[in-house]
Amino acid sequence: MDDTRIQQRIGVQASPERIWDLIADLPGWDRWNPHETGVEGRIAFGGVLTLTEDIPGVGARQASGGVSDWQPGARLVWGEKRGWLFRTTRYFQIHELERDNCVVSSGVIFGGLRGELFMDKHRSGLRQAHQAMVEGLKAAAEG
Repeated sequence: MDDTRIQQRIGVQASPERIWDLIADLPGWDRWNPHETGVEGRIAFGGVLTLTEDIPGVGARQASGGVSDWQPGARLVWGEKRGWLFRTTRYFQIHELERDNCVVSSGVIFGGLRGELFMDKHRSGLRQAHQAMVEGLKAAAEG
């Protein structure tokens, strides 16, 4: 089976550096991200992020994932093995269109049969959560 993805995108009138500063401020996520709170860790290869994930219809859970890719002003990617046949890759991406004009994406890729079944069951709540994340990031970056 192929991996499946939930992703939301939004235009942001801010520089990639401004948006990255908000993403890189892990404890500051509580100000703009209502679904991933209490974020701690280190953005570095081999770094680990821990947080409380609260998806509508799923409930809150403690999550921990290893940073697999990052580039200031462009992306943060971390992954979590959630059990047998269930893994996730979580990311924020920043695409600069022109000066102080970007598209920001928030998404999660589900891998494995159990991951795909989870995504199918909770698709609506996952979309709502990622939409709230990009809207919150937009408001914080443009404010």
